[in-house]
Amino acid sequence: MKGINYLINDVGERTAVVIDLKTYGTELEDFLDGLEAQARKDESKEDFDTVVNRLLSEKGCHA
Repeated sequence: MKGINYLINDVGERTAVVIDLKTYGTELEDFLDGLEAQARKDESKEDFDTVVNRLLSEKGCHA
């Protein structure tokens, strides 16, 4: 596959991949974003306004 190369160990096993970012940068970014979203799916969630108010309070500002 053009733009993708595998590093192979002494017994012929693929051990790593080198991806041409000029060719596949967007696709790789999408893939990594998906992994990050999957890893964070069980994190607690806060309402946007709640976060803004908390941050403003910590800075001594009032909303």
